[in-house]
Amino acid sequence: MSESPPRGRATPRLIGVGVGPGDPELVTVRAVRVLREADLVLVPVLAAGQPEPGRAESVVRAYTGMAERVVFALSDRGGVTRRRAAAWEAAAARVERAFAAGAETVAFATIGDPNVYSTFTYLAQTVRDRVAEVRVETVPGITAMQDLAARSGTVLTEGTESLALVTLTAGVEPFRAALAAHDTVVAYKFGPVAGDAVAAAKDAGRLDDAVYGARLGLPDEDVRPAGELGGPVPYLATLLLPARRTTRGGKL
Repeated sequence: MSESPPRGRATPRLIGVGVGPGDPELVTVRAVRVLREADLVLVPVLAAGQPEPGRAESVVRAYTGMAERVVFALSDRGGVTRRRAAAWEAAAARVERAFAAGAETVAFATIGDPNVYSTFTYLAQTVRDRVAEVRVETVPGITAMQDLAARSGTVLTEGTESLALVTLTAGVEPFRAALAAHDTVVAYKFGPVAGDAVAAAKDAGRLDDAVYGARLGLPDEDVRPAGELGGPVPYLATLLLPARRTTRGGKL
């Protein structure tokens, strides 16, 4: 574990920077400033040596050429796998080395928001164990939920309506429960169980208004009514089921 910084040296900062779903125009001014001012910018990728940039890397490179890849087991399923844990430790070790070499600010770019289902959470926890004096900060980013709502012309909530955001990595039961208890429901990462999720929406009588979105902000973006789905669905796909509304201001 690192010792306290020398007297006169700034406290090292690890900043999780949300860069949105994929469209570089949706990055905040603050995020761009942090990315450009950081001593080191890390971006997660699936594997070392992959030829194509990851989604976060593509957004970062629209604003700065300083983007160093760190491998995360982003495609692993089933809890804390050995590859996942090893990836967190390796990325944290890279951050620790940067601080030891004199870096004051290390930024980690993540798609969406760093506090919503983000890999940054695990990196920050691991770095805290290695660098006791580190200060962890986050820069909020636009989420896929917000982007899909905008691109499809869907109002997320109004008046007294509730909003539930669930991830379907553990199956569709949390989704079914949310449909029964909340007005607007958004499901993340539902690709592996897309058929079951669509069936659950149909069973609840809510498929007609449901919207599907994937690869938001990218050249092959796919936004359409969820009832049209058929065939394979990307893992990082979003399903949006808006609240039922019959009159203007009826939920006030």
